[in-house]
Amino acid sequence: MKPDKSKGKTRGAAKPKKKASKVDKQIKDPKSGMRLNKYIANAGICSRREADIFIEAGSVSVNGKPITEMGFKVKLDDEVKFDGRSINPNPKEYYLINKPQGFHTSGKIEHQNKTALNLLAKATNAKLEPVGRLENSACGLILYTNDGTLAKKLGNSKNGIKQIYEIQLNKVFTIDDMNALKEGVLIGGYKVYADDVSFIDNKSHHHIGLEISSMRSKIVPKLMTKLGYEIIKMDRTVFGNLTKLNLPRGHFRVLSKQEIINLGML
Repeated sequence: MKPDKSKGKTRGAAKPKKKASKVDKQIKDPKSGMRLNKYIANAGICSRREADIFIEAGSVSVNGKPITEMGFKVKLDDEVKFDGRSINPNPKEYYLINKPQGFHTSGKIEHQNKTALNLLAKATNAKLEPVGRLENSACGLILYTNDGTLAKKLGNSKNGIKQIYEIQLNKVFTIDDMNALKEGVLIGGYKVYADDVSFIDNKSHHHIGLEISSMRSKIVPKLMTKLGYEIIKMDRTVFGNLTKLNLPRGHFRVLSKQEIINLGML
C-alpha cells in the first residue's frame, strides 16, 4: 500500500520521525493558539473539514461571540461553544474505580487524601468528574471521566442506568418490604422502583441484592430509611455494563473502547 501523501506534509527537508505525543503541544501550552476547526475536532465533535462547515454556518462561538472566520485561532482558556454547548480539546479519559469505604467521590480540599480521585493521582492530570455519586460510607464501582456529554447522559435520572448493590442491613429484610420495593416506594413525591431484589446466597436475611436504575442522589439509603432499615454496609457491584471482575478494592482500570461504546448506547 502506498503512503497517503495528502496528510502530514511539511516544508523543507525531511526530519527524523518522532514518537507521537499523546497530548497536542497546543494543549500543553495555553498561550499557543489552535485553529478553531482543530479545537472542535479534538473535542470529538466532528472532523476538521466538517467543523469548517459548522463554523461557516455560525454554529460555533468563542467567548460568547459567533465565529465564522476560517482559520480563526483560539487559546486553551477561551470558552468555545458548539451549538450552545461548551466543549474542550482535551483527550477523553475514562476510569472505573472500586472505591473503598470512607472515600468521598468529590475532590474537595477538606476531604484531603480521602477522595477516590486520589487513587488516580499518578495516572492522569485530567480534570475528571464522577458519573453520579456514591456515598462516602459506601464502597464499590464509580466511573470518572472528562467526557461531559457521556457523563450528562448517564447521570440523567430520567434515563436511568443499571446498578446492582449488595446491602447489609441492621435487621432481617422482610418479604413484604421486598414486594414493596418492586411495586414502588414513594420518595420525594416520586415512586422509585427496584428492578429486582433478592436475598444473597449463603448469607443471612440481613443481606440483600438490589438492582435499581434510578440515579437520584442517595436513593438507596432513602429507600431503606423509608422502609425502616439502617444500612450497615453497601457495595455497588455493577454499574451499567461494568462489573468488579478483576478489580480489587482501592484499584482502578481504564475502560476499553468497546465498554465506552456500550455505555454510550445505554
